[in-house]
Formats: sequence, structure tokens, C-alpha cells
Amino acid sequence: MIYRFYEKILLRDLRTLPEQICFMITGQDMLDAPDNLYVAAGWCRDLGIRSVMFHISTDDPASLERCLPRIRAVSSIARLTLHYRDEREVSGEGMDVAVAIGKSGREEIAGCVRRMAEDGIDPGSVDEDLLESYLTFKYEPDLVIKTGGDHLTDFLIWQSVYSELFFLDVNWALLRKVDFLRALRDYQSRARRFGR
Repeated sequence: MIYRFYEKILLRDLRTLPEQICFMITGQDMLDAPDNLYVAAGWCRDLGIRSVMFHISTDDPASLERCLPRIRAVSSIARLTLHYRDEREVSGEGMDVAVAIGKSGREEIAGCVRRMAEDGIDPGSVDEDLLESYLTFKYEPDLVIKTGGDHLTDFLIWQSVYSELFFLDVNWALLRKVDFLRALRDYQSRARRFGR
């Protein structure tokens, strides 16, 4: 009851929302609470967030195989792009939701450099725009949310350089809507400088 009241207060005061959000969770988080991904995507959709990405950090993507049906269920409320192993599958309609399992920002940057070399790009012509055109994830989150207070991963290392970071003090399995709304309230209160 008290949380619903607090939710209403937080919702009432939200005026500036991020257009793109990235949740960073661990493989263990996903195993502990596989339904939370669908729930969090629903919160974002209901608030009118343009797109959301979930990065699931794991060295063993196969260990999350049993979570794939719950992840794919997101396509019933949004347009889901699932990056799993070396495959990319797209399904559904609506708000863009991307899920990247076990992907690394360092590997993505190294892949960009390899593809530029394969394409015979002159090193002197490489600039930010060219590198960005080779990125796998064309996604620059306004807000990165990390649950559980753990360290960030290297995912979206290039794309999130100007993102606002929010470390939730609750684990993914205990995530409530009020926790998400607190992150949005904090985002709203920041003066974004974009590296200036």
C-alpha cells in the first residue's frame, strides 16, 4: 500500500524522461528473476520511453538458455531484438527493446577495427563517425541502470560515454517499480553536460 502511494508521488513529479535506457544485469540476476526483464520493459513502455536495452553479463551464454522463452515473451508488448551468441533475432512491434546476452564492448570495438581493416579503410580517414558506422549496437543510452550496486561491465563502452549512471541499491530479483522511478527521478535532477 505504501509503495503504491510512493509510486504515485514519484510519477506525479516526473517531467523529464530519458529516451533510451540500458539496464545492466548479471547472468545470475537473470536466472534469479527471469520475469523481471518483461516487467521492466512494460514499465518503460507504459511511461513512453523510446527504447530500452538489457545487457546480461555472462561468460557462459548457454547457461541462460532456459531464460530465452521469458525474454522472447517481451515481443508480445514491444519490438524485441535479441542478440544471443552470434545470432540476432527480431520479433514483435512497438517500443524497441534490445537484449544482449554475454556481449562485450571491447569485443565490439575490436570487431569494428577488424571490419574496417577488411574493408581497406585508410587509417588516416578513421574518425568518430566512421567508427560509429561500424558498431553493432547503434544505441546511446541517456541512462544506464545497474542493479545490486555491482561494478559496470564494458558493454556499450563507446556508446555510453555520456550516459548518466545510476546504481540501484537493490538486487535485480528485488527490483520494484518504485526503485525504477527513483532512478528516473534522479536522472531528471541531473544537469547533463555531454562531456563539456
